[in-house]
Amino acid sequence: MTVCKASFVVPAAARPAWENALEERLTEAGFVVTSAEISRDGPWRIEIFGETQDPAVAEAIAGGASALSVEVPSWAWEALPERDWVAENQRSFRPFAVGPFWVHPSHASDGMPAGLLPLRIDAGLAFGTGTHATTRGCLEMLATLDPAETARAVDVGCGSGILAIAMAKLWRRPVLGGDNDAEAVEVARENAELNGVAPLCRFYTSAGLSAPELASARPYDLVVANILAGPLVELSESFAAAVRSGGRVLLSGLLVEQAAHILDAYQRRDFAFERRIDLETGGAWWRTLVLRKA
Repeated sequence: MTVCKASFVVPAAARPAWENALEERLTEAGFVVTSAEISRDGPWRIEIFGETQDPAVAEAIAGGASALSVEVPSWAWEALPERDWVAENQRSFRPFAVGPFWVHPSHASDGMPAGLLPLRIDAGLAFGTGTHATTRGCLEMLATLDPAETARAVDVGCGSGILAIAMAKLWRRPVLGGDNDAEAVEVARENAELNGVAPLCRFYTSAGLSAPELASARPYDLVVANILAGPLVELSESFAAAVRSGGRVLLSGLLVEQAAHILDAYQRRDFAFERRIDLETGGAWWRTLVLRKA
């Protein structure tokens, strides 16, 4: 597989906004957006990885510049050497503890601290090994919820399935999950099998909660969505219709500076703020929210 990279340089202060703008435009098309600091307190290099030099990247960069009211940056494509990038990612993934969980790849299963629940997740084509601040925030927040109030839960935009698997292990009850990427759904099912919770986790290809299996399971006690700020706002109406009175949404995938916009959208749907966790990844601060429906 030939991997291509598009890159350009932005000021440090603009980097989080650029990442978010590109992720909203490119994630569903299969591109991965990352960034790296060029020098301490200096500019950052934004990098976009994909299998092809898709014109969608040029459109996303132009659209991001327009949204941020800046000039389109100078950028270029680069063909990367033939390598097994999934294997590279797996080798760099090391076990770590978060909340009551110990997240580890299959090649590093020894040394789990006593009293933690193991989550075996291999880096692959689906998002969600748990290392990003958004996933860590969700895992920490899940442990704060009362199991008696989470009997019917769903993970929207499940990616690798890590959050649904975590809920199934934490509460030992069935959990639903959905993703608009059919390949991610297959990965989630495989991960549930590897973690011994396949009988408890059911995953479906679904845009939001639109799949019949997810729509018919309403009302939910808990909707978990670790996606992006734009889709979180777009899904607020459907989440409000799907959550029972007194139920909750656990939302992540948003930068701290986007939180007020998200909160406003959900407050207009009768949700009230309960608590938050702010964690850092790559120099950016990300917020995880728990909101309760009136």
